[in-house]
Parts: sequence; C-alpha cells; structure tokens
Amino acid sequence: MFDVGETLLDDTAEWGAWADWIGVSRHTFSTVLGAVTATGRDNAEVFQYFRPGFDLAAERQRREQSGHGERITDQDLYPDVRAALTGLRAKGLWIGVAGNQTERAGQLLRALHLPVDAVATSAEWRAAKPSPAFFEHVVAMTDFAPAEIAYVGDHRDNDVVAGAAAGLATVLIRRGPWGHLWADDPVTRDHALAVIDSLTELANVLVTAPGGETTSRRRADP
Repeated sequence: MFDVGETLLDDTAEWGAWADWIGVSRHTFSTVLGAVTATGRDNAEVFQYFRPGFDLAAERQRREQSGHGERITDQDLYPDVRAALTGLRAKGLWIGVAGNQTERAGQLLRALHLPVDAVATSAEWRAAKPSPAFFEHVVAMTDFAPAEIAYVGDHRDNDVVAGAAAGLATVLIRRGPWGHLWADDPVTRDHALAVIDSLTELANVLVTAPGGETTSRRRADP
C-alpha cells in the first residue's frame, strides 16, 4: 500500500500553485513550509503564517471554481513509479494507493490508470492519518491481515509510526522534505522495516513466499 504525496507524486507543482494562489513568492512559501516541516507540525499550518485564520477547505473550493484547482498528471509522478508498481504486480503482489488526499485527488489518481488494484483517499474515507481509523480502512481495503501489508510513505509519524502501531510493516522512502528529514531519525529506524531511496528497491525488501504469504526482510544499513 502506497502513500501519495512525496511517495508517488512530486508535490512541487501543487505547493507552487498554492503559493501563487495566496500571492506569496514560491521561495518564501517553500522556506516557511520547510520550517513547519522541521518542527513536525502538519504542513497545512504553513498557510496560517501568511493568512491567519486561513480556511483550507474553502480556499480549495475557490481554486476549483476559478479553474485553478488541483491537478495531477503523469508529469507529477516520480520517474520510478510506473516501473516499480508494474514490477511488484508482476511478482503477484496486491497493490493499493491510499493517502491523506482530497476526493478530487482520488478521481485524478484513478484517471492516471496506474498499475494498481485500488485507490482511496482520506477524504473519501472520512479518516486521515495518523488516525487508527485510516489504517483500519487500509486493512479492510486490502482484505489481508495487517502483518501481511507493507505501507510505504515519506512521513515518520503519519506513515511509519502510525502504520506500525496498526500492525502493518512500514517502509519510509527518502524523498521530499519529510523523507529526507526523517530518514535517519532513530524513531524511523525503530519502527520501519526499511528506508529506501527509490521504489524500485522494494523488490529487494518484500518477498512473496510460496502459498501467497508475504514475508519481508530489512535492508542492510549503509
């Protein structure tokens, strides 16, 4: 099961669109976002520094109505995504996508026709990470036992720690601001099955044993 932002998608274009929307230079917006990230807070808090009381849901709707709403295209995918997902499916693994995203993002992701079995978002489930309810939906979606599911994401708390608490194997990918910030964090290393630099490495982390039972092994630390 894969997270979306900074796991499958490069969020650069979307964050840039938000900076343009609120009239802040992209460099300034990115710098403040980095500061918010470094303190471990929700990235949505970045807007409060520029517009106190900012209503993200309302502004997102305004963007959609203006014709400048959320967009996800093949160009937003990291280069390794399609090849890695195709390779994992070829090994007989069930592949799903679920992250903290809008309902609109779910529609856009399905329109990409990725080589996956299912796509869902937190908005569709009305449950967002790190809530245990999100991972309950993940388990129900896959119809596998929690220990048979590997959740891959870039966020230490939302993906690795919360996923492990739900009984899933978790993998952190070292990309995007959160992935780089927390890749070598002791909490990450204590909770993650592995830390990877590319989705193509997953084939060496996840092994499908005879009979369909999924087993995993930890990648040797450099």
